[in-house]
Amino acid sequence: MNTRFLTRAGALAAAAGIAITLSACGSDEGGDEAGEDTTSTEESMPEETTGEEMPVSGEFGAACSAVPADGEGSFTGMADDPVATAASNNPVLSTLVTAVSEADLVDTLNSAENITVFAPVNDAFAAIPEADLEAVMADQEQLTSILSYHVVGEQLAPEDLAGEHATLQGGTLNVEGSGETFTVNGEAAVVCGNVQTANATVYIVDTVLMPA
Repeated sequence: MNTRFLTRAGALAAAAGIAITLSACGSDEGGDEAGEDTTSTEESMPEETTGEEMPVSGEFGAACSAVPADGEGSFTGMADDPVATAASNNPVLSTLVTAVSEADLVDTLNSAENITVFAPVNDAFAAIPEADLEAVMADQEQLTSILSYHVVGEQLAPEDLAGEHATLQGGTLNVEGSGETFTVNGEAAVVCGNVQTANATVYIVDTVLMPA
């Protein structure tokens, strides 16, 4: 009797040992799978971005749609000509072109190298009372001062636009903003920017800038 009991007890203990061993092996395998899943999840996580803005390439701004799609007044056509000539082919800048001619600045602007021009659209001049505009147009010295205030003696890409810049008039312009949104002197908005001509980068603005 005792021998049979001991034999059965031994068999049960052996079976229990096998069960424990199998359970431990199963636990190890699950751990390996969990480890693999963690690695896979880590590898599939997207890389964090730096938050830096990409430089703007090409023209930008709502008013760019008013520029002709082709011909000499288009962006492609303007890129082939010096800035005063390029502006003369663009219908949205016709009043500015008249003012530049009255001030006898065509040759000066066309012969300049690597400049930036803030070019007021026709509506910017139309916002000035007619009598005042006529008086300025008739005063070459004052007109030259105003127009020269719109020209910076270096070529500014959009990423370099924000900040203070010396003008050919002698005063400074203060540009604020980033990306595709800029204001000049806190009043004029850039409505079409980064327009290239043969010797200048042009930023079309919605207000005529007045020197202090």
